[in-house]
Amino acid sequence: MATTHQHRTGLGFTLPELLLLLVVVSVSLVTVIPAFDRAVKGSVPPADQLRALKLAQSQMDRILALNFDENSPTGGIPACGSTGGSACAGITPDSDFDDVGDYHGFSDSSTHAPYTVAATVVNDGVSVGLSATQARRVTVIVSRGGGPALITLSAYKVNF
Repeated sequence: MATTHQHRTGLGFTLPELLLLLVVVSVSLVTVIPAFDRAVKGSVPPADQLRALKLAQSQMDRILALNFDENSPTGGIPACGSTGGSACAGITPDSDFDDVGDYHGFSDSSTHAPYTVAATVVNDGVSVGLSATQARRVTVIVSRGGGPALITLSAYKVNF
């Protein structure tokens, strides 16, 4: 009489296979978890990020609402440096903050403590297809407690 043997196939793992799987998963977790830990510790809390964005946008709006130059007339026409307009004074920071150039080198850490709001203004018309002095790039940076920038915004003010 012939005997037949039936084999189980594909119904599960053997004990050695399960042990090997546990070892592989454990080693993987040991190498991956520290990377996630560093990423989480180095990330900015969403509330800080949102507050920094609001501060940066508020400062940017305040700066862009001003005249292009110290010698720009109200309304900007005729533009300084153009035919019929006076010569542009250039980026000349002063304490009256009545034109975009006054904010070059601006930094305030007392109004919105513990945040620091800083701004720079540079002639950069070439980046927008104009002569170098016909547009100014305004950059606002917000940081917390002297740390790295939480948010950086840049915009252009054009002499029109």
